[in-house]
Amino acid sequence: MELTRTLFATEPSRRDAAEPSPREPILPDGLRAQYDGDLYFPAAPDGRPYLVANFVSTLDGVVSFNLPGQSGGDRISGSNEGDRFIMGLLRASVDAVMVGSATVQAAGPKALWLPEFVYPPAKDLYRNYRQEVLKKTEHPLVVIVSGSGRLDLASAVFHTPGARVLIITTEQGKLKLAQSGSQALALVDVRAPSTAEGRVPPSAILKLLGEEFGVGLILHEGGPTLFGDFLANGFVDELFLTMAPQIAGRVPAHPRPSLTANVEFFPTTAPWWKLLSAKKAGDHIYLHYQMKHSA
Repeated sequence: MELTRTLFATEPSRRDAAEPSPREPILPDGLRAQYDGDLYFPAAPDGRPYLVANFVSTLDGVVSFNLPGQSGGDRISGSNEGDRFIMGLLRASVDAVMVGSATVQAAGPKALWLPEFVYPPAKDLYRNYRQEVLKKTEHPLVVIVSGSGRLDLASAVFHTPGARVLIITTEQGKLKLAQSGSQALALVDVRAPSTAEGRVPPSAILKLLGEEFGVGLILHEGGPTLFGDFLANGFVDELFLTMAPQIAGRVPAHPRPSLTANVEFFPTTAPWWKLLSAKKAGDHIYLHYQMKHSA
């Protein structure tokens, strides 16, 4: 792949003034060379897991063409290698990868939310970094949020050896999943937070992941409705955004989603971000932001 080149970089803000900046690189040489820099995350704030999000967008802000069989992010990125490498790197860095049910459906029945699935050439580098450097489990926990419980349990994500899946749903969704055979899947855990009625609040998701699954760092991969819910509640800490050099366009009769859905902000409430880095490879730009949380 064409190596990414850093155009600008700064350190993320520290949550705790006593927390030292890292003195030694965290990324192993091979990954650091391809990423053209290091990567680390501050300690989790306010007793909840630290949450980073990753999206790819066209120049006009479209994250999905919203067409049958062509709704995935690869259609937006053009299956760009740099985008896939960074996605794999983020998956290798975290305790859990979270997606909504619509994202699972758009990705197709063979999709896996593992580092090496999205970028196989770096499989060994990801594994060494994750297990030898970060001392994490072999695979991140895959968290699927589905209020309705309408999931195809024959999909590969539910049958990959060693890869645990947590489905967070409502009581109605849990019942539907049980009727579909979820209890027979050894690596699948289904939970319905008691506060979930028709939808699962982000606060309940974070509480469950932190307290019962030991998750300290989460990667949010969408979709826009789930991301908008977390953003509106102030639970997004960092954003990795790949800008793909194409324009998708929109027409009223066929909506195409942007980064967030079903949420709106106003001049006094719109979140602001600090640019941590900008990288490029070819005509793609890879942006990394940190939320400017209120003091």
